Amino acid sequence: MSKQAHGHTPAAWTGVVISFVGFCISGAGMIMASTLIVVAGLVVAFVVAGAVGLAMKGAGLGKQPDASVEKYKAEFRAARAAGTPEAVGAGAH
Repeated sequence: MSKQAHGHTPAAWTGVVISFVGFCISGAGMIMASTLIVVAGLVVAFVVAGAVGLAMKGAGLGKQPDASVEKYKAEFRAARAAGTPEAVGAGAH
């Protein structure tokens, strides 16, 4: 796999699996005609999966920042602070 690929982390896969389970719960709720189960499944799919994914990312299980990108961002901020025309025009898209 490419080093630049996104989503290949434990945090991302855990979030996807929890979302899948939540959508399965919602699907079962639709078949059973239960609004409560549908809503509960959607809460699992969006709120719980998002919270767990963000918590795992915060714990260091998400994508690690690329050193070259961070270096570029620091150089860009320095150039923008200095007021060079290239930096000022580059950020306006």
